[in-house]
Order: sequence, then C-alpha cells, then structure tokens
Amino acid sequence: MSQKATFKPYTAPAGGWGSAKSLGKILSREGVLASGALTLARQNKVDGFQCVSCAWVKPAKPLPFEFCENGAKATAWEITSHRCTPDFFAAHTVTELLDWDDYQLEQAGRLTHPMRYDAMSDKYVPVSWGAAMAEIGREMRAIEDRKSAVFYSSGRCSNEASYLYALFARLYGNNNLPDSSNMCHETTSVALPISIGIPVGTVSLDDFAETDCILFFGQNPGSNAPRMLHPLQVAAERGVPIITYNPLRERGLERFTNPQSVVEMVAGKETRISSSYHQIMAGGDLAGITGICKALIEIDDAARVAGETPFLDDRFIAEQTHGMDEFISWLRTQDWEELVRRCGLSRAALESTARIYARAKATIAVYGMGLTQHRAGVETVQMLVNLMLLRGNIGRPGSGICPVRGHSNVQGQRTVGITEKPELVPMDTLAEQFGFEPPRDTGLNTVEACEEILAGKVKAFIMLGGNFVRAIPDRSLMEPAWRRIRLTVNVATKLNRSQIIPGEVSFILPVIGRIETDSQATGEQSTSMEDSTGCIHGSKGVRRPASPHLISEVRFVAEMAKHTLDPNPKTPWDEWTADYSLIRKQIGVTYPEIFFDYDKRMWEPGGFKRPMPARERVWKTKTGKANFITPKGLDEDLDMPETGNDVLRLITLRSNDQFNTTVYGYSDRFRGINGTRDVVLMNKDDIERLGLKVGATIRLETSSKDGVYRALGGLAVVAYDIPAGCIGAYYPEANVLLPIWHYAESSKVPAAKSIPVTIHKESDEVTEPGLIAAE
Repeated sequence: MSQKATFKPYTAPAGGWGSAKSLGKILSREGVLASGALTLARQNKVDGFQCVSCAWVKPAKPLPFEFCENGAKATAWEITSHRCTPDFFAAHTVTELLDWDDYQLEQAGRLTHPMRYDAMSDKYVPVSWGAAMAEIGREMRAIEDRKSAVFYSSGRCSNEASYLYALFARLYGNNNLPDSSNMCHETTSVALPISIGIPVGTVSLDDFAETDCILFFGQNPGSNAPRMLHPLQVAAERGVPIITYNPLRERGLERFTNPQSVVEMVAGKETRISSSYHQIMAGGDLAGITGICKALIEIDDAARVAGETPFLDDRFIAEQTHGMDEFISWLRTQDWEELVRRCGLSRAALESTARIYARAKATIAVYGMGLTQHRAGVETVQMLVNLMLLRGNIGRPGSGICPVRGHSNVQGQRTVGITEKPELVPMDTLAEQFGFEPPRDTGLNTVEACEEILAGKVKAFIMLGGNFVRAIPDRSLMEPAWRRIRLTVNVATKLNRSQIIPGEVSFILPVIGRIETDSQATGEQSTSMEDSTGCIHGSKGVRRPASPHLISEVRFVAEMAKHTLDPNPKTPWDEWTADYSLIRKQIGVTYPEIFFDYDKRMWEPGGFKRPMPARERVWKTKTGKANFITPKGLDEDLDMPETGNDVLRLITLRSNDQFNTTVYGYSDRFRGINGTRDVVLMNKDDIERLGLKVGATIRLETSSKDGVYRALGGLAVVAYDIPAGCIGAYYPEANVLLPIWHYAESSKVPAAKSIPVTIHKESDEVTEPGLIAAE
C-alpha cells in the first residue's frame, strides 16, 4: 500500500480531466514526461506501433492522439526510465522479493540483462545469452517425454514470433501451446464456430456507424478498452439505444467526456453512453438473455395474431439457420419466475430490451469476460448468438457479434498457430513445408497445464511473455508445485511474480519491447498484429531499446530452436532472424487464404481483414447453416451452491489502474478507491445482513467440498452498488480463491466471474475509516 486508503464516490465521467491528469501523473512518475508524449504521437498510427495494451481496432483514419488512458499507461510502463539491473538482483534475495506486491515488482523497471537463478545465494545472477541458450537447449534435449514441456505465450507476442514459437513447439514434439486466450476468450473460440462457423466476432469498426441498437454484456470499456468509447459516443449522440447488462455500474458505460475534444473538455460536456443499465446478477446472463429471447417470441406472436408484420426474420431463419424449432419449443417452456430469479432483474426490464431490439433494423451485441468466465460460458455466448439470429443480425451492415478481446495480439497469435488443438492448424501443410511429421495429439491448455504441474508431470515451462503463475487459479497450490518444475524460462520486459517462483533451473531473459526498434542483420524490422475485429496491422518500433543486452522475441525463439533441435535445412533460423519478411512469407505459405501479399497489405490504413465467412452469410458449420443452440439448462455456474445467508458470488475485477496482472498503481478512480487493493465490494444490505461494518476487516473463504482450504484475508469492507448476493474483489489477488476445477465446460476458461465464497470477520474494528458507503 503506497498511501492512506480512502473511498470517495467518483462523480466525474470517464475520460475528461481525470484521464488527462492520470496520464500526466504516470508519464512523470516513469520519468518520460517529454519523450513519452512524442512516443504516444506514434501509437496506433499506420507508420507507428500498435498499442501494447488492449486489442481494440487500429482505425484507417486515426485520431491525432489515437490512444486511451490505459493504453498510454501501458506505453509509459514499457518506456519507463527505471531499470532493473544486475545490481538490483544482487541487493535482493528471491525470498525477500516474495513479499513485494505486483506494483512494486514491476516498478523496479525494465529488465536489462539475462539472469539465472542461483539456489545457493537465493538470488538471480547475470548469465551470458550464449550460456543461457546452451543450458536451455541441454535441458530441453534431456527431456525423454517431449509431451512434458509446455510452451506458454502472452497475447502481446507478434504474429512473427508466435508463428516461429508454434513451429518450434511442434518440431520439438507436442502441441502444448496454452496462451492467455485460455484464460478469457477461449469460450468464444469454442462457442462461435458451432453457432456461426468462425472463432471470432463478425463486427467491423464501420458497423458501429451503421447500427441502430447496441446490446452490451459483461464488458467494461472504461478500463479495459477505452478507445471503444469513441464509436460508442458517436452512436449515442445520434440516438442509438445502448442497452447494458452488467452487475456493477461502470463509469465508462454511463458517461464519457472525450479528452481529445477541446470543446468538451473546456465546456465539461458529457455524453450519456448507456440508454438503459441493468445490473444483472453474476452468473445470471444465460437466464437474462433467455428472457429477452422469450419476450421477443411473445412480441412476435402478438404481432402475428394481430396481422401485423412479424418481428422475427422468417426468411433469414428459413434459408440460413438450423435448429430453430427445437430452440423455440424450449423457450416456450421456460418459466418467467425462474428466469427473473436467476438473473435478478424484473420481467419488465427484459421485455423492454426485447421491444427495443424488435424494432431495430441492425443490432450489435458486444460482450466480454462477464459472459465467458462462467461454467456455462459457452452456452451463454451461444444464447447471445441465438438472440442475434432471431432477427437476422449476423451478416448484414451495422449488425453482428462483437467479443472484445484483451491482450493486443491474443487473437492474432491464435490465427498463426498458437493453439493446443491440432485440428485448427494445417498440419499437412506444415509437414510438407518444413519436412517433419507434426504431432497430431491434442496439447495442454492452461487449466490442463496446471493440472499436469500439480501432478508433477511438467518438466519444462517456457513463458514467451506474460505472468502465468500470477494469472492462474489456485495460487496456494500452484506456487509450491511450480518450484518442482525442472526448467522454467521467463521471457519478459519487466519483473513479475512468475520469475520469483523459480523452478530448479530458472532464467529471466529480457527482450525488446514492441515500442522499441528491432535492428537485425538486414536492418530495422517490423512486426504485425491482429485486432479484435480481425484486421491485421504492421507495427514499427520508435524508441531505442532499454538496454544493449536485449534481444527480440523472434531471435529468442530462433536461438532456443538452434540449441534444442536437430539441424533442418527447411528451418533457416538465422535467416528468419535477419529478415522478418521471410517469416511472413512462410506464414503466407501456411495460411494462404489469409496472408497473401502479407508484407504489402499489413501497411494498408486500417490493416487488412482476414476472411470472415459469417459476414457473407457463409456458414462453415457441420450443418452448413448458422445454428440455434438449445442449452441444457439455465444454471450458469453448475458447481455454485445456492446463494443465501452464507454463500455469495465473488466477481474478480480489474481496476482502472491495471491491465490484466500489470498493476500501474493503487487508484481505481472510477470506483473511488485509492491507496489500496485490499478491499471487498459489497451491497449495503448484505453488509447489514451479515452483521458487518463498512471498513471492518474480513476474510473470504471458498465454499467447496474438495478438502482444500482457500482464503484471502485482510480485506476492508466497502459498501458499493452491486447486486445483493454478489461481491467484488481484485484480480489477480483473488485468484487464490478460484479452484482449478471451477472452469467453463468445453472451453476450460477459469470461471472467475462467479466464485462461491463465504465471509468471515477478522476484526470488527474499522481499520480504514476513509472507506465510506457508496452513493
């Protein structure tokens, strides 16, 4: 904790002067006030670098400042003047660093030298790149069972590095390629292909200019994708209804002042974003969307009886879809009282949404992890698709399904082969292209990798970016098991908790960041990424690397491959390292329908769009049509005990001052929480019912019967506008409460948005008197 903890309701809009002040504060704190402003001018520009934060669209006609508050924070965090040198590691043992929190670890600055863990001194010590790669190669070759090595990657990795990394894993002998998608939108990647035949959304940025209705579920653009607020603002200003379903009232979905508009800033003009806001129960979206569908059917029934124009798109349904009759029959059997009880909203609220939706000509459905991180997350996403199909809202301008991805290239790396599922990769093409027999067995996803680690079966774990140990569930079980892994390799730009939980042989290997110039034998190199809408863009670094001892991610993969694999004339690692265009050429051979003329097209304003058959109403499904999927039931969290006096549903949250596991500070401005992350947000009625006091200290315990004690203590109670029976606490701290087995069926995404917990008093004394009730 860096300052006195306080809670004071924040009354200003998203954006505005609060955003501007936050930006100035972090640029100053990181020592890049002047140079950072120049760097930000190149962010998300056609000839600049793609944001290292979220995956929102890089537009063809960018704004003068095409970055948001959190994107600017991510840039400042990476270009910081602070350095984490060998002197830092000489001054601190790993045991000492275990007491540091996430913010303190990363605030040490950019890593400057490759380091190896020395168990005798309990410190990381410098190692040459040559010695590090040689030892990694020896360890990897010594593993008899090639399936016991895991190759994790962060969603920030470029297409070029990701493609080589996936190729290396398969040349090594397995498909163990979990990535950050396994923790968030793998639910999307499982649900959408069954429903509409593609694993990604169908919406483009242009669709926001043509839509006349937007439905929003479980996504917080104010903190997680703030640049999205610009098209939402434009839509709201032209009268488009934006109907939001989210347990907490998030400021970015309420009001917005564009910090790039002088007029709005001076005048204090605010734009209303959501036209109606429904605070649905955590885990209630499946029932809620079902209720909207049911209400739409009833509206349509009434119109037909009255001889009026039907509200369902009969022609589209008849010609383009499959499974309608079964779905409608199931809908008609659903009981309104049960739907209302499960979603926590009134029937009138659901019916009002259905009436607005029924009259809209084109609707976009936006969603985030509020839908995907539940046990029935796959069925919930498919229910949202069902709603879109009822009125033909996929495959025409201004409409479609829009999952908002997190990491800046989490979608792109899947496109170029980072997947544990061999059926998603053209293995026969790879076999001919590189002269080997690729493994055909399904690899490990994130949850399965954790299970194998707990069982002691993983011998090597390579992390190409990310903070795996901190991001995963069941931290109290995973950290001790992690130490028993023979080889752990952390490829990173900054220090994080994964690195201070070393395996028997452990390395920290620092790399060039995306914002930095990448000079190889043939000159400065460019990389590429894919945004949330399936557009692929080029990216050029603009700053000098933080240290002369850094190498690129591409070079790291190539060096690891050279030291691990037998020579293969069809895999010229040195040539690929020298000229990344040769990697893109190979990507084009593997995926010709997507990446033809790759080098030229990636510099087109707005990028080039990967084929989206569903946008053209071409359905790559087993039925050859878009499918209505009838769920097995309405229970969104199948192992969740019924809430009552004891068990509550915990929603893990990100603050306005973080991106995933990266914590920029202790100010969650929009929620009015400052100086701490050790809080639990509670409905005031639950506080009173449980005999608690605002500001008192409590402990959360997971309600489960697996014999494992999971607890998180030292949390101050904050009264907040959250549905009764639901509470909120910060991610990743609350991951200790999330069992590894509590995941979405089919996708195995951790079900972090509805964890069954009980509350236990630690002290009735109000330890933080500044924590007052929310207005």
